[in-house]
Amino acid sequence: MTEAAIVDDAAILTESPFLQQLVKVWRAQDSHGAWESKSDAQLISEYIVTKEQRKAIPIIADPDPETIWRIELFYNAVGLAIERASRVMVTPMLKMSHEGFGRIVLIGGRLIVVNKQLRDVHRFGFESFAKLGEEGDKQVKAGLDMIAEFPAAANY
Repeated sequence: MTEAAIVDDAAILTESPFLQQLVKVWRAQDSHGAWESKSDAQLISEYIVTKEQRKAIPIIADPDPETIWRIELFYNAVGLAIERASRVMVTPMLKMSHEGFGRIVLIGGRLIVVNKQLRDVHRFGFESFAKLGEEGDKQVKAGLDMIAEFPAAANY
């Protein structure tokens, strides 16, 4: 994503609670201060993959460790947002094959609050910060709905 596009799209970061949580998760990874000079938008810009960029990525490829790490941080932010809203501790678990297929589950108590099948993770990304925020909000809402439906299992 170009620097101009990052700046143009960055206003959504202050409006989206999920994106603010994602930035906090990323900032927590910077134990040596290497990213202090980066803006929040620059920090999470790796999640933005345009249609042209997606077309340039091979259909079949092995995911690199940085991509898997970005996925983990995305779902860590989802889990933390669910925790803050529900007061149920949520733990993420990721199982990924070397080919880029796998599953992520977020577990609260004895309840699987989010269950997401992952495919083609080497192409993981979103068209814009708005789409990134929408997907995060959707996952958080799904988790909160599951906890509301089965509170006894979540609070076990």
